[in-house]
Amino acid sequence: MSRIRIGLGVDFHQLTEGREFWLGGVLVPHHKGALGHSDADVLLHAICDAMLGALSLGDIGVHFPDTDNTYKNIDSKILLARCAQLIGEKGYQVVNVDSTLCLQAPKIKAYVPEMQTVIAKILHVSTEDVSVKATTTEKLGFVGREEGVTAHAVVLLEHITQ
Repeated sequence: MSRIRIGLGVDFHQLTEGREFWLGGVLVPHHKGALGHSDADVLLHAICDAMLGALSLGDIGVHFPDTDNTYKNIDSKILLARCAQLIGEKGYQVVNVDSTLCLQAPKIKAYVPEMQTVIAKILHVSTEDVSVKATTTEKLGFVGREEGVTAHAVVLLEHITQ
């Protein structure tokens, strides 16, 4: 197995009234929240999938299935920590994360530093090693109509030298 691995993660969640909106481990005030079995944190889910994919460990649904009530309404920060533990057991650690949220609203610029801090702490990296960007879809598609949110993440892993 290579000493350096890269993984790509993508996640989608429907937006609905009456749910909290968790992004990057941060509660973002909004009149809609993401619908899902867990807290539906689309950004953390994409990062989890990128980490798991880098080592061919399947995806978030394999490790935390929505058919298991253990994960009902679970805080996705716990899932991210468990993914970090899984890659650690394989002898790898995160080098950096680059991610993009696609959402029409709300604007998240003010929340990005806190998201970086939360993610960095869980992954044991510096905040400078966690990039969180956002874009709209210029009101096009389900994201533009505020029916859903998507996230994309790329993670670089390196083998831990003993």
